[in-house]
Amino acid sequence: MTTIKVIELIGESQKSWTEAVENAIAEACETIDGISGVEILSLKGTVRDGKIVEYKANVQLAFPVRDKREQNL
Repeated sequence: MTTIKVIELIGESQKSWTEAVENAIAEACETIDGISGVEILSLKGTVRDGKIVEYKANVQLAFPVRDKREQNL
């Protein structure tokens, strides 16, 4: 039986909401193994002079909980 953990993150980009989601996933992958799903909760942006200058994506990422703890030798 697999237990899944879900965490919530906010990714940021200066180019697009897609890149903001991808940035959140890429950064999480640096410390979390086995990410298997993403849910986009909301998309927000910062506007200056009539243009979007920062894109933010609030996401939930899912990954399996490990069966056993790794032992540091």
